Amino acid sequence: MDKRVDEKILDFINAAEAKEARKEIENGPIKIGERYYEFEEKSFFEEKLKIYIPNDFEDMPLEARKFKYPSENRPEIIKCNEDGSIAITLNIIDSPLDEERVEELKNGMKVIIKKTNPANVFYEDGVLEIDSKNIGFFEFKSYAIDDSLYNLMFFIEFEGKTLMGTFSCKYGECEEWRDIAFKIMDTIKVVKQEYE
Repeated sequence: MDKRVDEKILDFINAAEAKEARKEIENGPIKIGERYYEFEEKSFFEEKLKIYIPNDFEDMPLEARKFKYPSENRPEIIKCNEDGSIAITLNIIDSPLDEERVEELKNGMKVIIKKTNPANVFYEDGVLEIDSKNIGFFEFKSYAIDDSLYNLMFFIEFEGKTLMGTFSCKYGECEEWRDIAFKIMDTIKVVKQEYE
């Protein structure tokens, strides 16, 4: 058989396997880029919110937080990889929200981000139902000092308030991480409190 044909078949099989391997972040290691990541369910906000994130993501150090998120309103939770280039943030905003207004909030936030930086390029947006909760989201490319970033921003009603989350990575790694970012968002669970 022709060597080039063999290589093309191998490339096709490898691509198919990589795509298949990305299906479920809850079921063991997943190859993203050149390495494998293992995801685990973490709990936040007094164990009332659960989400799967890479198990080796750590809290971003304070100095890096101040640099990357210069506003004093920086997110409460910032989990990131070793060099801080991939980050997942979660923040409760003291702004009332109910299920019916998630889309309205998402649209409003998108307008604010567009106005704040007109150079941002927006992609897909919408509202998904995940674990019987509405999650509004949009994705966009933003520009940092030295690079461009891929961002997936999402909003959910959490105890009557607004929970805002983001996933961000270097734009050059967006192709490898985009599906995963959506998978991470898909694993969000708000723990319903049992009232006696």
